[in-house]
Amino acid sequence: MCGIAATASTPWRRDRTLTAGLSSPVGMAIDRAGRLLVANWSAGTVTATTPSGETTQVATGLNGPSGLALAADGNLFVASYSGDLVWRISPAGKKEVFVRGLGTPAGLSFALDGRLLIANRTTHQILAADATGRLTVAVEGDLQTPVGAVQFPDGSYAVSNIDGGVAFAGPDGRSRTVSREFARPGPGIAIADESSVYVVDYGGTEVKQVDRDGRTRVVADGFKSPVGLVVSADRATAVVADWGSNTAYRLKIGSS
Repeated sequence: MCGIAATASTPWRRDRTLTAGLSSPVGMAIDRAGRLLVANWSAGTVTATTPSGETTQVATGLNGPSGLALAADGNLFVASYSGDLVWRISPAGKKEVFVRGLGTPAGLSFALDGRLLIANRTTHQILAADATGRLTVAVEGDLQTPVGAVQFPDGSYAVSNIDGGVAFAGPDGRSRTVSREFARPGPGIAIADESSVYVVDYGGTEVKQVDRDGRTRVVADGFKSPVGLVVSADRATAVVADWGSNTAYRLKIGSS
């Protein structure tokens, strides 16, 4: 067992709108203060919205920001879809290039060993960057334009592929597609429990839960191209970034 409590796959309930008026939102993260960080692709910014609804800019002048990943030390990593690189932004706001030479990078997350996982679309791989920015391949095989990935506590992976489906891979990184019950899976992917993930259907209106064996079911609906997804540490709530409405919604997971 990998230490993740099971979550009932009952439909999620929309709780409230966290922030509206975004600019083609993609990646999201929640910082220690509870602020929602959002990558605004068309505006080239990262914004932060407090629990009370106040929004400020964290970074500007970015070129097609897509994925976000917030490290434990407060450094924020931002994938530049249009610039083929990843930025690192310090808690003080200093911006520097962390890694270059990528291929339309999309979703970001962290591996168990602290390396940054990068969904590298054009090479059909999930790359891993160490603290110095050195890249290695973490996942490859049956991937079709990957846009998001997560690693489970047992070392296995799940990957969303915008031109394919949802794939799982063992710790060796060799992937296989288990579900194609999506119009176009988006970058938003999050661990649901020890054997499944939540994935947004960017080409549709839904968020779905996918098991390792491929079982797929809808947990939330009614969006206009959901693209980003972040789940709270206690897995009680989720935030969905909706590309079509430029809005981020909070939802309650399960029936409670």
